[in-house]
Amino acid sequence: MRRTVPTGGLAGALVTAAVAGPTVAAPAESTESIEEGTSARASDRPIVIAHRGASGYRPEHTLESYRLAIRMGTDFIEPDLVTTRDGVLVARHENEISGTTDVAAHPEFAGRRTTKTIDGVSVTGWFTEDFTLAELKTLRAEERLPQVRVTNTAYDGRFEVPTLQEIIDLARAEGQARGRTIGIYPETKHPSYFASIGLPLEKPLVAVLQENGLTRKSSPVVVQSFETANLRELSRLIDVRLIQLLDAAGRPYDFTAAGDARTYQDLASPAGLKWIARYADGIGPNKNLVVPRDAAGNLLAPTDLVRDAHRAGLVVHAWTFRVENQFLPADFRIGADPNARGDITSEYELFFRLGLDGVFADQPDTAVAARAGLA
Repeated sequence: MRRTVPTGGLAGALVTAAVAGPTVAAPAESTESIEEGTSARASDRPIVIAHRGASGYRPEHTLESYRLAIRMGTDFIEPDLVTTRDGVLVARHENEISGTTDVAAHPEFAGRRTTKTIDGVSVTGWFTEDFTLAELKTLRAEERLPQVRVTNTAYDGRFEVPTLQEIIDLARAEGQARGRTIGIYPETKHPSYFASIGLPLEKPLVAVLQENGLTRKSSPVVVQSFETANLRELSRLIDVRLIQLLDAAGRPYDFTAAGDARTYQDLASPAGLKWIARYADGIGPNKNLVVPRDAAGNLLAPTDLVRDAHRAGLVVHAWTFRVENQFLPADFRIGADPNARGDITSEYELFFRLGLDGVFADQPDTAVAARAGLA
């Protein structure tokens, strides 16, 4: 099966043929509850993953951000998971929360500001693992990129930090109301660090999924991580689909801790992809691994990553697609304002034509609209 997109200009010149391969199906149109899930059969329809919800329009990792993404037609909502002191999984971009909540404005928590080493990096601030869930619930979310997404700051102070269970409940309720299944696509953040302080993420995650009947390969759940050891552990504990995230540089922190010299670039090689296929169902690469850019931000020729991943039996869900000029390749920017909206549609068309199986999008409505143009 071939996927083709009417693409002109630079994108058309870069891509001369569509790449075929297996895909994770988008959650099926259904009146079933989230517990019933969706099949994992191959589909030619790339999925849209709402990156931290509709984070281009609302403060990320809030129920309102996820709810808006669902209204926009996304297939999956993506919570980054960290834990509280009492072992409850909550959604935050990082366990350090000074940039995503109003914790600094709470004098009762001033004494909890501290410095920790997270994955080898010194970080100062307030950390979820130093708060109980009840304490976190007294905080309110704030926009993480206030200079980029100024309009999002109008929602600062309105929304709580949600738990994984609350996100599952939202997906279930919204799916039932809309007659379709909404998937969840959680990422375990800093798993080696959390294990080192006695608050591992994997078993609490499995417990929540089991309590909600989300344990099968066909369940509308995909779990992702930048580390490998925790995904390999999860592959032995539960049957949901797993995605190995790959950055454009560096290495998984569990490799660093174990003295493993392999990098993300090594994992993106044919041999590395075959190794990943032993425990995971796909990869989530930085989109620069799929279509690199030069030092000025101009697009270069696509790599063979999508083709190689498909040959290894892996799906490819690339990140992160954002409409603002500063996040786009120079080829698709409009005007000189780094925060203005560029030609995101052309970027989607380029990547879809390469055979991508899914995209992580901050503005999921733009991905849904671009997908609708697939021929």
